[in-house]
Order: sequence, then C-alpha cells, then structure tokens
Amino acid sequence: QVRLVESGGGLVHAGGSLRLSCAASGRTFSRFDMGWFRQAPGKERKFVAAISRSGDTTHYADSVKGRFTISRDDAKNAVYLQMNNLKPEDTAVYYCAGGAIASAIGAYDYWGQGTQVTVSS
Repeated sequence: QVRLVESGGGLVHAGGSLRLSCAASGRTFSRFDMGWFRQAPGKERKFVAAISRSGDTTHYADSVKGRFTISRDDAKNAVYLQMNNLKPEDTAVYYCAGGAIASAIGAYDYWGQGTQVTVSS
C-alpha cells in the first residue's frame, strides 16, 4: 500500500507561482510512475502531468505545457509540481496519484486527498 499526502496549495494572483509537493509512504516509491490530476468545482477530474519511475519521461496536458513542471526526488519519496504563470482557470483541487504514467484516471492505483489551488484574477 502507498499513502500519498499533498501540500503546497493556496491562494495566488494570476501570473504567480506555486509548488505542490506529494509525500509518499509505504511501498518503495521509486518503483512507481507518478502523476498529478486536478478537479475544478462541478467538473470531472483531469490529467495534468505524469513522470516515469526513472524520471526520464514526462507528459503534460496541453493546457499546462510550458507553465508546469513535474519532478521527483526518490531520496525524499516525493514528487513535485512547479506551477508558473498561473491562470484563474488553473483553480482546482490538485491530486497526486501513483502507479502509472498515463492520462487515464483508471490507470492509477493510489491517490492522495488533494490540495486546493485558487488563482485570483
């Protein structure tokens, strides 16, 4: 079993930056591909970014390419999402997920509880 805990969310003005962290505990973190998803109020959960277990491969949703960067630190059992040039449409609850490098929600085995990101205009 893997437990994932997100942190780093908050309120930021448009154009600002935030760095989300996801701390993992349980089974060997380095064996897992990891991803980030987000869910805006009244909308379905959507893929944001993913990173392979080696860290060599990353994927991004078109809406965040060039603004968000996913990374991982296996020594700290953590995965990060650096978010720059934030827009009001980035407002959502952000979830960390483990077990796949894919855009499909069903591909992931483990989920965190989420952290709120609010971007004001």
